Amino acid sequence: MNKGAKIAIGFLMGLFLLSGCNNKESSSPYDDILKQQPFSSLTDSIKNDNSNNELYFRRAVLLNKNNFPEPALADFQKAWSLKKEEKYALGISTLLLQSKPDSALVFLSKALKELPGSYLLQLTLARAYEVKNETDNALLVCDQIIHDHPQQVEVLKLKADLLDKKEETDSAIQVLEKAYQLAPFDIDLNYSLAFKYAENKNPKTISLCDSIIAKDSLHLHAEPYYYKGIYFSNINNKAKALSLFDEAIGHDYNFLNAYIEKGSAQYDQKKFANALKTFELANTISPKFPDAWFWIGKCQEALGDKENARINYLKAYGLDQTFTDAKEAADKLK
Repeated sequence: MNKGAKIAIGFLMGLFLLSGCNNKESSSPYDDILKQQPFSSLTDSIKNDNSNNELYFRRAVLLNKNNFPEPALADFQKAWSLKKEEKYALGISTLLLQSKPDSALVFLSKALKELPGSYLLQLTLARAYEVKNETDNALLVCDQIIHDHPQQVEVLKLKADLLDKKEETDSAIQVLEKAYQLAPFDIDLNYSLAFKYAENKNPKTISLCDSIIAKDSLHLHAEPYYYKGIYFSNINNKAKALSLFDEAIGHDYNFLNAYIEKGSAQYDQKKFANALKTFELANTISPKFPDAWFWIGKCQEALGDKENARINYLKAYGLDQTFTDAKEAADKLK
């Protein structure tokens, strides 16, 4: 063998050995993070066994728990490349959904080809469509899941939210009622259904809220009184509504929405000075609550104090740039 060939072979062998070392040692762009505690022990284990999918998964979970989503995603992806397990796919899709919903949809479509029977991946797909505001596609996925798994309350709740987005309120209520039949103990579900009833002047609000109150042996929950107050306010029984809002506030002094509904009822009664006091009290509890500033402005405008009304409308808009009603109200007072 001539000298040039020996050099070439030696060079190639060097590259091969270097490549082997690089595979053994992490070449991740997140090396500085992975060498830190509490990740370093798992990183050392991975160096010794870099085909162990479970080690990557455990490190991914730990990274995500410590608010390092990008290296966590890389580890979930590595685990998935080694073995097609549902929990790895869920880790990937959940992280992608937070920052790259388009990529989440692409990944989930591929993952479901590997694991077509995964209920959790299907649910995540529906949520990905929801994030993308593709409501009809999300509903199609929900309907398929419900067909295969009719007892899944979380899917029914998601479907109700999607129907609500489409302003199909009656259908949303029917879906929530079905979910309630399956899980009457789910307090969040109780609240969602009670609020929907109250907003739509449905007398079922009363019996549902009374059942929640009856179960509340420690008298901790303010929400049932609040929902009943909304119901009575919507059917124009303001006096009854006000007493219920006061009861809600009595259970939870910091219940800001109860102050807003109480002040709104007073405003509807044209008791502007009383309403102003209610909203100012809410403002002392949370000066960064834009609704309170907006309603303070409305009361001031009704009382003829247009200068301060405009200032407070603008405060509301400054706290929440999506609060276009506050901006429009301020503009009218220029």
